[in-house]
Amino acid sequence: MNYSFSDRISNLKPSAIREILKATSQGDVIPFAAGNPAPEAFPVDDVRKITAEILEKEPITALQYGITEGYTPLRNTVKNYMKKNFNVGTEDDEVIITSGAQQVIDLASKVLLNEDDVVISESPSFIGALNTYRSYKGRLVGVDVDSDGMNMEKLEEVLKTEKKAKFIYTIPNFQNPSGVTMSWEKRKRLYELAKQYGVLILEDNPYGDLRYSGEDIPCIKSIDTEGIVIYSGSFSKILSPGLRVAFTIANKELIAKMTVGKQASDVHTPVLNQLIVNEWMNNYDMAGHINKIRANYGKRLDLMCSLIDSELGDFVKYLKPEGGLFIWCELPENVDMMTFANTAAANKVAVVPGTAFMMYPEDKTQCIRLNFSTPTEEGIVKGMKILGEVKNKF
Repeated sequence: MNYSFSDRISNLKPSAIREILKATSQGDVIPFAAGNPAPEAFPVDDVRKITAEILEKEPITALQYGITEGYTPLRNTVKNYMKKNFNVGTEDDEVIITSGAQQVIDLASKVLLNEDDVVISESPSFIGALNTYRSYKGRLVGVDVDSDGMNMEKLEEVLKTEKKAKFIYTIPNFQNPSGVTMSWEKRKRLYELAKQYGVLILEDNPYGDLRYSGEDIPCIKSIDTEGIVIYSGSFSKILSPGLRVAFTIANKELIAKMTVGKQASDVHTPVLNQLIVNEWMNNYDMAGHINKIRANYGKRLDLMCSLIDSELGDFVKYLKPEGGLFIWCELPENVDMMTFANTAAANKVAVVPGTAFMMYPEDKTQCIRLNFSTPTEEGIVKGMKILGEVKNKF
């Protein structure tokens, strides 16, 4: 049979990262292309104990349908946690629990975008978000990322000219893929520009807890007095991505529409998973676990950067991130980036070509993305030595 696909999906291509991971899933491939938590980053004993207690004490609650907005005790826990620790949330805001932070991006797009509406995004940016905006027939407009975040002068130029702009998408902490953190001055300026030009901000913060050096910077949502910031948070990087539990905090009117949109997608986030997260936040050492992850990943980041310096040297340019999971490396102009990535893969090291994160297929980049959370320390050493050997072929 000849299948006729919708316009929404027919022009979408599979995530380059997921395809690389499938193609290099053999055990002998060093996964610099991934972004998964390290196996030792999971609080397995905590989750095992919590799950057993839930199924013993409240099995029906865990196994029954839930409300679309999310398990009420978890919503309250998230509200209190975000207000106490980050000054996020006002009386005009509400919380909805989602099936991963990717669903926040999808729901925001579903309720805000009409065909040819504009999404302004950092360039480069997270491929999962870019493909979501494309799927809703949104038009992407990229703004360059400087060493301290999105270029505000270029952002204002775009806002002046793009009259159909609906929202600005930003990952302000340890941006994927660049690793850059937006400065406090730029966060305030971004908010003022959004307010001035009447557009929303989607603040995606999946890596905010993964800081290894430097000082925390307040969320953009913490200064939101106008209800223009949609804040997205996730438990994927600090607890488990497989549980698929995340949340968004936004104005009640936006949350009401996102709730309707979620009902049409998956009815609700799995209740058992929400109960696990709620119990873990309230009665287990969440802060201690996050500190353990930070120490682990910070050590791996230092190791990878030292090996970039020793094995690749002046062959690449990069800024060492203060947190997150990724390092963005720029190759020399005379080196074909895709050939370098393919040669690395042929030598059993998977890296992500920077083109996966660009706004348009014709956009050029000399960058590759490296991940340091997934490979072991031994894998980092071996993989970087192989990349050093690959470099010598160019």
